[in-house]
Amino acid sequence: MRFMVIVKADESDPDAFQPSEEVLEAMGRYNEELVKAGVMLAGEGLHPTSKGALVQFRNGRPTVVDGPFSEAKEVVGGFWVLEVTSREEALEWVKRIPADPNATSRVEVRQLLTDDDFGAAMTDELRGRHERMREHIADQQS
Repeated sequence: MRFMVIVKADESDPDAFQPSEEVLEAMGRYNEELVKAGVMLAGEGLHPTSKGALVQFRNGRPTVVDGPFSEAKEVVGGFWVLEVTSREEALEWVKRIPADPNATSRVEVRQLLTDDDFGAAMTDELRGRHERMREHIADQQS
């Protein structure tokens, strides 16, 4: 089972995107634990929305809006993708995330969809196409 762990941050908090050396060190140790346990597939921090863009589609046409996004107080500050045996195992790992005492954050845990979650709409042809794409991505990363 794969889960996305979404770290939420409050952009009004000046420390949300500038963790201390101690927090970075603790986070590094935590990431090493995830890697050594073989459960971490990916993980990154994100810049604030002031450095981002929002692409909105209306009537099939894209419009790009540069950040910051004033309507967004809580934003995604980072993420992990974990492969574990159960939701409970994912939650156990998440409860061990080092908490920054100077920042307020929340962490959302959501299971990634698999081909099986789409039922009959996921035809054998589409499953094969997805598998070839996953293999191609794995080859590119090797």
